[in-house]
Amino acid sequence: MDKQNRKAIIAGNWKMNKTPTEAGFLLDDLIPQVEYANCEVVCCVPATDLAVAIAKCAGTNVHVGAQNVHFEKAGAYTGEISADMLADLGVEYVVVGHSERRQYFAETDETVNKRAKAALAAGLKPIICVGESLAQREQGVTEELVRMQVKIALGGVSAEQLKNVVIAYEPVWAIGTGRTATADQAQEVCAAIRKVVGELYGEDAARGLTVQYGGSMNAENAAELLAKPDVDGGLIGGASLKADQFAVIVDAATKG
Repeated sequence: MDKQNRKAIIAGNWKMNKTPTEAGFLLDDLIPQVEYANCEVVCCVPATDLAVAIAKCAGTNVHVGAQNVHFEKAGAYTGEISADMLADLGVEYVVVGHSERRQYFAETDETVNKRAKAALAAGLKPIICVGESLAQREQGVTEELVRMQVKIALGGVSAEQLKNVVIAYEPVWAIGTGRTATADQAQEVCAAIRKVVGELYGEDAARGLTVQYGGSMNAENAAELLAKPDVDGGLIGGASLKADQFAVIVDAATKG
């Protein structure tokens, strides 16, 4: 499939890092380094950094994302943030179903689906994370598991809404471990994601879907990963906290 039919997106997931003051400094450093990027650049920052990030990125080519969203519009959900709240701030993207949310905060495939639909209803673009554990990979069930996660996550999502969805393949065993799937492994699973989307929505929709790879992509391995035909970008963890390294990955996506 032709990568020119879809947009490459490099999104940094800062996780629980950077105070608002530190976020401002990092963005001041990053923005001039990526101003000529030919791909979409997104920084998904902690909730406390959102206002600073939106102010810093105004008028630039850097877009702001959140790291989580609740599925209800309002109510007695202490500590949670709704999609409407994020949209009103000026947030454009939101990470949904990251493996750390699944592991530490009891996220399920069903709540991922609810969060994704809430985000879409508010005009946000969800980056839906899917991926297998090391045990699941060794058991040979990677494709079956990822297909299931994708199907459940997209339940009730219309073909029109799908145009605002990004899916990130994040092998759990490669997140924050320094281990990375080989370029061929990443391609295999990203292609499987595109295949199941094609089965659900048709080949044209599948060709237009942006599929990221997100397991310890860094400045050294980005070019090889992004050269694969079904890898359209990256969801970047640690390397997104260093402007120079993140800019190298953005440059690789621009060229690739």
